[in-house]
Formats: sequence, C-alpha cells, structure tokens
Amino acid sequence: QRRLSESGGGSVQAGDSLGLSCVASGPAVSRLATAWFRQAPGKDREFVAGISRSGAGIFYAESVEGRFTITRDSRKNTVFLQMNNLKPEDSSIYFCAARDTILSVNVISTQPDEYGYWGPGTQVTVSS
Repeated sequence: QRRLSESGGGSVQAGDSLGLSCVASGPAVSRLATAWFRQAPGKDREFVAGISRSGAGIFYAESVEGRFTITRDSRKNTVFLQMNNLKPEDSSIYFCAARDTILSVNVISTQPDEYGYWGPGTQVTVSS
C-alpha cells in the first residue's frame, strides 16, 4: 500500500524560510506525480505547487510563485517544498498528495479530487 508522510512543519516569523519534505513508500511510487496543498481552518483545501513524475513539469499557485520552490529526488522517493519569505497568510496545514501518471505527462493538476494518495499533513504557522 502506498503511503505519503510529510515532515518539516513548524512555527516561524514572517519573512523566515521553512522546508517541507514528503516521502512516498510502497509499490511503484516512482509512477507518482506529487503536489502540495494547504488548508486553513474554515477554508477549502487549495493547491500550492505540483511536480510531474519526471520532474519536467512544475506549476505553482499564484500566491506562492517566486517564494516557494518544489523539487523531487526520485532516488529517495521524496518531494520537497522550500518556502521562503513566508507570510502570515501562508499559515495552514500542508498536505502532500500524489497520483499515478505516465512518464510523458507533465501537466500538473490543481484539483484535490484527482489525487488518490494523501499524507496526514503538517502544520505551518507564520507569525507577524
């Protein structure tokens, strides 16, 4: 059974940086495209960033473009989200999500319903 596990959340000040990691385990995890979503209390889950299975396709939400960077280390089945210049509005629970794709697909889906695998989430709190 495939599993995702996030780490790296915490509490920081506005302007600080934080890095999140998502490790995938289980059969055929190399076939997974991965994305980060976040959900604040009382709000819908929103797309943050995604990376294709090959790593050639990357897409960011406008709200994080230029501040967040998503990368992957396929040898370690790990996807990273480097978050710089954090703002209080970035405070949320961050979830790693993944879905099966074929290698040639580099389009990133921003829809939570299209991801079949989810981690439990990690809290990020940014104070002003």
